[in-house]
Amino acid sequence: MELANTLSQDGESGGGVLAHLERLETQMSRSHKKLEEPQSAQAVESALGTKIRQLRCLRDKLRAEVRHRQARIKASTASVAPDQTLEMSEQDILERRQENLKAILQAYRFTGISGKLTSRGVCVCISTAFEGNLLDSYFVDLVMQKPLRIHHHSIPVFIPLEEIAAKYLQTNIQHFLFILSEYLNAYSGRKFQADRLQSDFTALLAGPLQRNSLCTVLSFTYNVELKGQSFPFGARLLYKDLTTTLPTDVSITHQGMDTLPSTWEEQRAAHESLFFKKPLHQVFTSFARKGDELDVNLAF
Repeated sequence: MELANTLSQDGESGGGVLAHLERLETQMSRSHKKLEEPQSAQAVESALGTKIRQLRCLRDKLRAEVRHRQARIKASTASVAPDQTLEMSEQDILERRQENLKAILQAYRFTGISGKLTSRGVCVCISTAFEGNLLDSYFVDLVMQKPLRIHHHSIPVFIPLEEIAAKYLQTNIQHFLFILSEYLNAYSGRKFQADRLQSDFTALLAGPLQRNSLCTVLSFTYNVELKGQSFPFGARLLYKDLTTTLPTDVSITHQGMDTLPSTWEEQRAAHESLFFKKPLHQVFTSFARKGDELDVNLAF
C-alpha cells in the first residue's frame, strides 16, 4: 500500500514536472520568436536597402551610357549627318508628293487626267475633249526628285509648258496639271472648230482658212446671201486668252464696199456677236440652217 501511494505520488509529481517543462519550453519558444521577429525585419530591411542601392547604381550606369551615346550621335551628326538628314528629309517630301500626286490622279480620272507610276516617278496623260468629242491626248513624264523635273513630254511646242512648270511644278503639282490641262483643252477646242469649219462648210467659204499653229488667229472669207444678193464678209478672230475656246476679239468687214446698207450692217453686227458667243461650227450651222437670211435675234 505504501509503495502504491509512493508511485502514485511520484507519478503525479512526475506528470507535474513534465508539464511544467513543456510550459517552460513553450515560453522559451515564444520568447525566441519574439526576439527573432525584430532580427528578421532588420534582415529584410537590410536586403531591400542593398537591392535599392544596386538598382540606383544600375540606373546611374544606364544614364551615363545614354549620355555617352547621345554625345556620339551629336558629334557624328555635326560632322557627317547634315547632308544625310537633308537627304532623308527631301526623300520624305518626294514620297509625300508622289502619294499626293497619286491621290490627285485618282480624283481627276474623270476629268481627262490619268497617270501611272514609273521607275522614275509618274507619267501623266492629259486627254482633251470639246463638246463631248474626245480629241488628242498628251503625256508628261515627271521625275520625282528634288527638284521635280520633266523627263519627256508630248506637249506641242507652242504651249507655254516651261512657263507653267516654272510657276507651279515645284510648289503645287495639282495646279500645274490643272493649268496645263486648261491650255491643252482650249487649244484642242480651237483646232477642232477650225477643222470643222474647213471640212464641213467649204461651200460657204470664199477661199482657204488661214490660221496659226496655236489656232489663236483665224482669218477667212465667207459668202452671205441676202435677198438674192451675195456679198463676201471677211472675218478675223483673235484668241488672246490661251485657255478659252471663244475669241476675245472679232472683226467682221465687208469686202469691196466702203459703206454698207443698213440691212447688211445689221447682218454684219449680228455675225460679229455670234462669233463672240458660239463656236465656229455652230455659227456656220446656223447660217446653213437659216439659208439665205440669218435671224438677227440669234445673236442677242
